[in-house]
Amino acid sequence: MFKIGDFSKLSKISIRMLRHYNDLGLLIPERIDEFTGYRYYSASQLVLANRISLLKAMGFSLNSITKIIEEYNDSESLRKYLLVKHEEIKEQAESMERQLLLLETTIQKLGKDFDVMNIDVVLKEIPERYVASVRKVIAHYNQEGLLWEKLIKGIEANSIKTVNPCYPIAVFHDQDYKENDVDVEVQVSVDGMYSDTEEVKFKTIPAIGVASVIVKGSYDQLSEANEAIANWITDNQYEICGAMFNINHVSPGTDPNPENWETEVCYPVRKK
Repeated sequence: MFKIGDFSKLSKISIRMLRHYNDLGLLIPERIDEFTGYRYYSASQLVLANRISLLKAMGFSLNSITKIIEEYNDSESLRKYLLVKHEEIKEQAESMERQLLLLETTIQKLGKDFDVMNIDVVLKEIPERYVASVRKVIAHYNQEGLLWEKLIKGIEANSIKTVNPCYPIAVFHDQDYKENDVDVEVQVSVDGMYSDTEEVKFKTIPAIGVASVIVKGSYDQLSEANEAIANWITDNQYEICGAMFNINHVSPGTDPNPENWETEVCYPVRKK
């Protein structure tokens, strides 16, 4: 048996945390001397102590660890806990990566003159198109690539011929900005007539007038494009009359270098 100080050294868990684990019923001393109050732990309890430390290092809360420990020897149950945490941490890492990119690009802009009014807003018409389309509710905007994968797979599997320009467009159908569960449609213009498949639908898109801005570079500049379009709409007495969309002239799917991306931000508009 080991006193709490010795067990603390062996387990690399502070005495304060060992007492806290005891209060939670997570790691209870094997024996407490009724006269001195000294806590004693056995060597076999190091297995449990190490499991707790491992799960804590993975990012699990103590409340979660208490539940997991009860099912630790059930490999299938443990696997489910680990997979859920894996996805959670993966999403956090992707969020941190986007934050770092935003910080880096903002730092690079410091000291440089930038006036959103110098961005060219163009009033133009997107012609009538017959398109292949995939539309789904996805968890986040950054999962748009999943829709493109489905669309490309459907096009290749059914020998569908695209036209030039093919207008690779992502349409955002929600009436307002949403943090999650977003309604997104991706589409390309195709040549000929085709029957719908389970994933890919075909339809004619009427010609539409839009206010557009072409953004060259990473997506962190899209907010500046939106600001420029908003100012243009106000100054020229137009109003938005449909779902905004992006034409992905050069996208991550065709070029992994963000510096080469070219996105045309389009808002359907009409004169007031």
